[in-house]
Amino acid sequence: MLAADAPAGGQTQQDPRASGLMMIGWMVIMVIVVFLMGGNQRKKAKQHAELLKTLKSGDKVVTSSGILGVVLTVKDKSVTVRSGDTKLELLKSAVSEITERTGATAS
Repeated sequence: MLAADAPAGGQTQQDPRASGLMMIGWMVIMVIVVFLMGGNQRKKAKQHAELLKTLKSGDKVVTSSGILGVVLTVKDKSVTVRSGDTKLELLKSAVSEITERTGATAS
Protein backbone atom coordinates (compact mmCIF):
# COMPACT_ATOMS: atom_id res chain seq x y z
CA MET A 1 0.00 0.00 0.00
CA LEU A 2 2.65 2.52 0.97
CA ALA A 3 4.78 1.56 -1.99
CA ALA A 4 1.90 2.39 -4.29
CA ASP A 5 1.76 5.98 -2.96
CA ALA A 6 5.48 6.64 -3.56
CA PRO A 7 6.53 8.03 -6.95
CA ALA A 8 8.41 5.80 -9.36
CA GLY A 9 12.11 5.36 -8.65
CA GLY A 10 11.72 5.64 -4.87
CA GLN A 11 12.37 9.39 -4.80
CA THR A 12 10.05 11.98 -3.34
CA GLN A 13 9.43 15.22 -5.20
CA GLN A 14 10.38 18.42 -3.45
CA ASP A 15 8.68 21.73 -4.05
CA PRO A 16 11.06 23.70 -6.34
CA ARG A 17 10.25 26.92 -4.45
CA ALA A 18 11.53 25.46 -1.16
CA SER A 19 15.19 25.55 -2.19
CA GLY A 20 14.81 29.15 -3.42
CA LEU A 21 13.24 30.22 -0.13
CA MET A 22 15.99 28.45 1.81
CA MET A 23 18.66 30.28 -0.21
CA ILE A 24 16.97 33.63 0.41
CA GLY A 25 16.80 32.83 4.13
CA TRP A 26 20.54 32.12 4.26
CA MET A 27 21.29 35.31 2.35
CA VAL A 28 19.27 37.35 4.86
CA ILE A 29 21.16 35.74 7.75
CA MET A 30 24.52 36.52 6.08
CA VAL A 31 23.54 40.18 5.52
CA ILE A 32 22.58 40.51 9.20
CA VAL A 33 25.88 38.98 10.35
CA VAL A 34 27.94 41.23 8.06
CA PHE A 35 26.00 44.30 9.22
CA LEU A 36 26.58 43.49 12.90
CA MET A 37 30.30 42.85 12.39
CA GLY A 38 30.70 46.02 10.32
CA GLY A 39 28.98 48.06 13.04
CA ASN A 40 31.57 47.02 15.60
CA GLN A 41 34.36 47.92 13.20
CA ARG A 42 32.88 51.37 12.51
CA LYS A 43 32.55 52.01 16.25
CA LYS A 44 36.19 51.07 16.81
CA ALA A 45 37.36 53.29 13.94
CA LYS A 46 35.37 56.22 15.33
CA GLN A 47 36.94 55.75 18.79
CA HIS A 48 40.44 55.64 17.25
CA ALA A 49 39.78 58.82 15.26
CA GLU A 50 38.63 60.57 18.46
CA LEU A 51 41.78 59.35 20.27
CA LEU A 52 43.96 60.86 17.52
CA LYS A 53 42.09 64.20 17.71
CA THR A 54 42.79 64.48 21.45
CA LEU A 55 46.49 63.60 21.11
CA LYS A 56 48.73 66.35 22.50
CA SER A 57 52.29 67.03 23.54
CA GLY A 58 53.34 65.21 26.71
CA ASP A 59 50.97 62.24 26.32
CA LYS A 60 52.52 58.82 26.84
CA VAL A 61 51.56 56.55 23.95
CA VAL A 62 51.91 53.03 22.58
CA THR A 63 52.18 52.56 18.83
CA SER A 64 50.76 49.68 16.80
CA SER A 65 54.29 48.26 16.53
CA GLY A 66 54.73 48.30 20.31
CA ILE A 67 56.94 51.38 20.71
CA LEU A 68 56.40 53.20 24.01
CA GLY A 69 57.11 56.91 24.07
CA VAL A 70 56.17 60.47 24.94
CA VAL A 71 54.64 62.77 22.32
CA LEU A 72 56.80 65.83 21.65
CA THR A 73 54.93 67.49 18.78
CA VAL A 74 51.68 66.86 16.93
CA LYS A 75 51.28 67.75 13.25
CA ASP A 76 48.41 67.19 10.82
CA LYS A 77 49.37 63.65 9.82
CA SER A 78 52.33 62.82 12.06
CA VAL A 79 53.56 62.94 15.63
CA THR A 80 57.06 63.17 16.99
CA VAL A 81 57.68 60.69 19.80
CA ARG A 82 60.66 60.36 22.13
CA SER A 83 61.37 56.78 23.16
CA GLY A 84 64.41 56.45 25.36
CA ASP A 85 67.20 58.39 23.63
CA THR A 86 65.53 58.14 20.23
CA LYS A 87 63.31 60.72 18.58
CA LEU A 88 60.87 59.27 16.01
CA GLU A 89 58.42 60.86 13.62
CA LEU A 90 55.45 58.54 13.13
CA LEU A 91 52.13 58.68 11.37
CA LYS A 92 49.28 59.55 13.72
CA SER A 93 47.50 56.37 12.67
CA ALA A 94 50.37 54.34 14.20
CA VAL A 95 49.36 55.49 17.69
CA SER A 96 47.12 52.77 19.09
CA GLU A 97 46.72 53.84 22.71
CA ILE A 98 47.31 56.77 25.05
CA THR A 99 48.53 55.27 28.30
CA GLU A 100 48.86 58.48 30.29
CA ARG A 101 47.71 62.03 29.63
CA THR A 102 50.27 64.39 31.11
CA GLY A 103 50.35 67.11 28.47
CA ALA A 104 49.31 70.74 28.77
CA THR A 105 45.62 71.24 29.48
CA ALA A 106 43.52 72.62 26.66
CA SER A 107 42.29 76.19 27.20
